[in-house]
Amino acid sequence: MKLILGIAHDRDKRRLFDALVEAGVKFTTLASTGGFLRRGNTTVLMGVNDEEVEQVVSVFRDNCATQEDYVSVPQEYAVQPAFGAVLSQAVKVKAGAP
Repeated sequence: MKLILGIAHDRDKRRLFDALVEAGVKFTTLASTGGFLRRGNTTVLMGVNDEEVEQVVSVFRDNCATQEDYVSVPQEYAVQPAFGAVLSQAVKVKAGAP
């Protein structure tokens, strides 16, 4: 038996939930907010048998999109004299499983 803790972006959650139900996976959800991107997420808790782990991971990958977004850089980190560079006010990041 394994405990899987998955995090899905709010825009993907309805499609993910439908796919988990269709696959016969029982789950519990918690509303959460990502600390890095500060976006709405849903944390999904599932207890599954060892042989079901790959199936559940596949359901997540098939139903949750990778996203690219921009994150603001706090002003105190924007200037890095040691590197001789000034960072822009936003940095492009990729979130989600490939």
